Amino acid sequence: MTRIDLTGLDVRPAQVWGGVRIVPLVRDRPVPGLRLHREVYEGWGAVELPDRTAYTSYIPHGFVADWSGTGSGAESAAYGTRLGDGAGTRAGTHSGAPWGAPECVPVRRIHRMAKRRQGERRLRFLPLHLALEGYLALHFGGPSVVWDEWSREALRHGLSPRAEAAYAGWAVPGLAEAPRVFELHPGQCGLLLYVADALAAAFVVPHPEDYRLLHPTLVEDLYGELVHQYAYYGGPVPEFTARIRDGAGGIRNLADLRAAAREQERAWAVAHDGLMARDLLETSYAFERAYRAGPFDLYRFLPPFERGGREQHIGEVITDRKGRTAYLKTFRLSEKQIRKGYLLHRLADCDWHLGRTAEALGTSYAEVVLRVRAAGLGALLDAHRVEERLRADRGKNGKIREAE
Repeated sequence: MTRIDLTGLDVRPAQVWGGVRIVPLVRDRPVPGLRLHREVYEGWGAVELPDRTAYTSYIPHGFVADWSGTGSGAESAAYGTRLGDGAGTRAGTHSGAPWGAPECVPVRRIHRMAKRRQGERRLRFLPLHLALEGYLALHFGGPSVVWDEWSREALRHGLSPRAEAAYAGWAVPGLAEAPRVFELHPGQCGLLLYVADALAAAFVVPHPEDYRLLHPTLVEDLYGELVHQYAYYGGPVPEFTARIRDGAGGIRNLADLRAAAREQERAWAVAHDGLMARDLLETSYAFERAYRAGPFDLYRFLPPFERGGREQHIGEVITDRKGRTAYLKTFRLSEKQIRKGYLLHRLADCDWHLGRTAEALGTSYAEVVLRVRAAGLGALLDAHRVEERLRADRGKNGKIREAE
């Protein structure tokens, strides 16, 4: 599997609130054998990871995937379940390290991003945080070879600590009100969320009842800096309209009118799938399976970090054995985050040797140093060694000296 498969999901006409556009996704039939429920945390969480590292963020809720066949029975996690003493309040959102956390909000210790409930056919996982932790862990070990340019700290501890900032949905202008005023369609199991007509996120669940209960969580999800900027600076977007003209054949009765309306819907759906969501659906991702849940698999995925201005998303997906999507949640990366992922891949491909990386990128040693610093990784460099190398290169008319 390299791409996201939305087979079985159809789009419906978009709804608009200011600069926010939501495109409903509906299913003719729910995905059999899987339901999603919510556990409410609303506080700061520190997730213990298998490699003895920790991920810290504001975690409003977890999802429970249930393939037991009991549906929403008494043993399932019901919407609104609150774990803890209820002292948590809304706080800023930060993936990697907490900032601005009120003293009254305790830090909940959570074991692993995805964990099966003992003795049950249920899997608790942290939506979006599973994907964000995968991005933060990208080449987290740092330099694999003891090159002079890297600091002792980088060689001992890698990229730790690594942090990325994000916004809660209620802090994105217009998004706090949008889910409240939008109408839910019959059979709706998801949506594509646009801000200033740029795809911000995709959200899919297996059953319409699950979506009805999880729809309000959109305002608690994480959104990147780029999405916040689009919402803040972008203006209202045009609403979906369709005009049915009285053509040569004419519209003589309700059946003709219904057929013409359906043709308009099909034309709009084709245009949407081919243009607005093209980058999300046509990108080849690197999938990592996080858990096998009976006949379903939970994956998180990373984009190829290609340069060129195309939108790129990270996220997580639950698929059935045919690769069809039962659950999906995505997070759009900013240009800076894409450049950082691209640079880390190039460094790792060249064994973290700055001179070889410069050759692979077709640029100079000095430019690679600038890119490392611009990516927020400058503290990992040995400033003295790097300056020595830069002075030596300047003394040789800018030519790169290979120092093994």
